[in-house]
Amino acid sequence: MNTMRIGLIAGGGQFPIIFSKVAKSKGFVIYAIAYNNETDPCLKEHVDTIEWIHLGQIKRIIKFFKKNAVSQAVMMGAITKTRMFSDVRPDIKAISLIAGMRHTHDDGLLRGLVAFLEKEGIEIKPSTFLLPDLLAQKGCWTKRRPTRSEKNDIELGWRVAKEIGRLDIGQCVVVGGGSVLAVEAIDGTDATIMRGGGLGKGTAVVVKVCKPKQDIRFDIPAIGVRTIKTMHEAGAGVLVVEAGKAIVFDRKEMIHMADEYGIAVVAMEK
Repeated sequence: MNTMRIGLIAGGGQFPIIFSKVAKSKGFVIYAIAYNNETDPCLKEHVDTIEWIHLGQIKRIIKFFKKNAVSQAVMMGAITKTRMFSDVRPDIKAISLIAGMRHTHDDGLLRGLVAFLEKEGIEIKPSTFLLPDLLAQKGCWTKRRPTRSEKNDIELGWRVAKEIGRLDIGQCVVVGGGSVLAVEAIDGTDATIMRGGGLGKGTAVVVKVCKPKQDIRFDIPAIGVRTIKTMHEAGAGVLVVEAGKAIVFDRKEMIHMADEYGIAVVAMEK
């Protein structure tokens, strides 16, 4: 019987650890690439072999996987975007990748990396292929439902979020009273919620969706307990995500907390 091997390119957060636990339980041997100053050091306790690298060291990723006969891999976890300007050590392969691109937006860089890996015989599988239960299911998950005015803001927020996604600016917007209060850029979702929530004064609606051309194999929006905590601190009352195209961490705890704070959480399809 052939050993089931899976490569893991791990950013920060809990997703790589959750994946590794499930992969182990299903008999996979896990070979992980971890990023210095990004990946949770605890990951090493849940994988078989781990290689620590800096952002931009693509050649080392390929060499590591080939040395360990890895032909399939997943990419998951967050990378602090602001660190891309200060803590990156591009090798020749990374430089040639960037040189051939029209711009270095998130999607372009990720797709370029995936193309490099697949050209080298390393297939990139969906990050959720062992964890389909993490995908957001359609419906209102909380006791509180959005009000009529909040539904109007949801419609506006959805349109704007899809547009900034089309432009590859971000995935999240905050809307209130018919106005766009904050748009996600390089500062990330939590900072966007805090900015918009402060302006909304209790009326803020947070909408986080998939970009229209997003490859959800390796780049999918995520929400969880931290999202609800941030919304409560900011005074935001509604969270909307895209059903089937968002990952939900600690779902039960998240919904319980949202109910305690009077926050409505909705997963929609359009």
